[in-house]
Amino acid sequence: MAEEFKYSCNTASETLEWIHAIINFIAPYRYFLDAHVVNFFKDRLWEPVDKEWMDCLGKESVGNLLWIPSGVVQDHWPGSLKEFILTLRSLSLSREQADLQEFSGMHIASLSNVLAQGMNHKKKHEVEALSALVSLVAKQVGARTVVDVGAGQGYLAQVLAFDYQLSVIAIDACSHHGKITDARAERIRKHYAAKMRKNCSEQREFSVPKTVTCRVLSSDTLRALSNSPVENDHAGNQHLSQKCSVSQPSRLAEDILPSRSYSDSTLVIAGLHACGDLSVTMLRAFLECDKAKAVISVGCCYNLLSEEAIDIADSCCGFPVSQGVKSAGVMLDKSARDLACQSADRWRGLDEHAGLHNFELHAFRAAFQIVLFRHYPNILLESPTIGRQGKALRRQQNQRILESNLHHGPSESGEPRKSVSFLHEYSSIQSSKSCKSRAVDGYSLFVKFCESGLGRLHLPHLEDTAYSAIWRESESYFELIGPYWSLRAALGPVMETLILLDRLLLLQEYDSDLEASLLPIFNPVLSPRNMAIIAKKIRK
Repeated sequence: MAEEFKYSCNTASETLEWIHAIINFIAPYRYFLDAHVVNFFKDRLWEPVDKEWMDCLGKESVGNLLWIPSGVVQDHWPGSLKEFILTLRSLSLSREQADLQEFSGMHIASLSNVLAQGMNHKKKHEVEALSALVSLVAKQVGARTVVDVGAGQGYLAQVLAFDYQLSVIAIDACSHHGKITDARAERIRKHYAAKMRKNCSEQREFSVPKTVTCRVLSSDTLRALSNSPVENDHAGNQHLSQKCSVSQPSRLAEDILPSRSYSDSTLVIAGLHACGDLSVTMLRAFLECDKAKAVISVGCCYNLLSEEAIDIADSCCGFPVSQGVKSAGVMLDKSARDLACQSADRWRGLDEHAGLHNFELHAFRAAFQIVLFRHYPNILLESPTIGRQGKALRRQQNQRILESNLHHGPSESGEPRKSVSFLHEYSSIQSSKSCKSRAVDGYSLFVKFCESGLGRLHLPHLEDTAYSAIWRESESYFELIGPYWSLRAALGPVMETLILLDRLLLLQEYDSDLEASLLPIFNPVLSPRNMAIIAKKIRK
């Protein structure tokens, strides 16, 4: 049985040891990483998986399948299956939210209604935690300026400016986001100014974020912004909102940012879910920019990382970025990077009906792939995307479950019906039509799924016989979807761990006068991408 060995990443050598352990363990399971679940039936993806595992999990309840990505096993499972799942758990970073209040000088305050306006619960939770952390780190390194990379609508930037009185440059590629940030910041400024007048309190100046519309494609561009002196401007709405060209980074600094210098020119680079390569660009800019004394990066969208230039020593791809991982010759490809976005916490938060429905949607999409393969093969050359079709089907599924429960009623003892196996639950739902003519069966939902998908691809519908033939061919393997997808999703936390350790190692390889760590700063159920990379340059 796998030992509960906790790896550490306090030094470059420890981090590299952990990375090699991951690489060595996942090598025999490459078929999971490279699989594209839409090809489940077409490529018979279940065949490489240990048959004993699949037979065992086919008898498990949906609830037990949903806990597999979290590393939870059952005593009666085969030893090799338990070994696989428990080893994956031991190789994964812990995502349990750290108690940030334990950090000296750290205080997470609830946002005022005016600052929280427009934020959903998830965003409010993220901004409250990250803004407090950025403020603490800025204080530790003696910086008064923050560059918010991938600022979006400026939620983080505005909290840092108004609540923590930091000078903030908010960078985003979308000019519309910049306009929203400016308008929102002005409303907040006026609100606080009016409140002070009403309370007859002493008028104070407010720091307003400076917005920069810029597609940050390289660390050179970000470094040009960061290296420019920024004045701590409290002049109300006299903030900056200008477009910039990535082709002239040196001119960028002159045109966009204030020219007057002030004594404190150090800064912190921060990013809340900076997408794809942008999170890596932030780290490189931090290493290359003298004035950047700290970086706090929370990444996301690993599927959008670039990794085409692994054989080029000084490449600026998004993965791998460290010399240690480059030397190991690791490539993930998009399917494996997609897998890194899976959230074990979200999986185990699903109830059985929601989990069953997700498995059913995967089955429909995989069967629809055979429809395309057989009847529209040319469209597959374009890697078609049909979007998310689950909402309408989920409503119909809920209605179907309700009707099924009304038909079956409670058990003879009066208690709710207990969990049943994935196969039994699936079969009971599929047979509901024979028990109640009004119930919508799986086949009719599959036909609707196909017709919706074909419509999105602007393709003509098929005769019913074409759908029914593929349905009959695929249906007998539907019960394999849940076990397969659960096993594959168990690799997700390890894939994310590999990507994050690669980034951490990049920092650890750079200089001994640098502190770098990984910290889970959000509730992983609310915000699955909750790992922050925090690095500070140590003053000599």
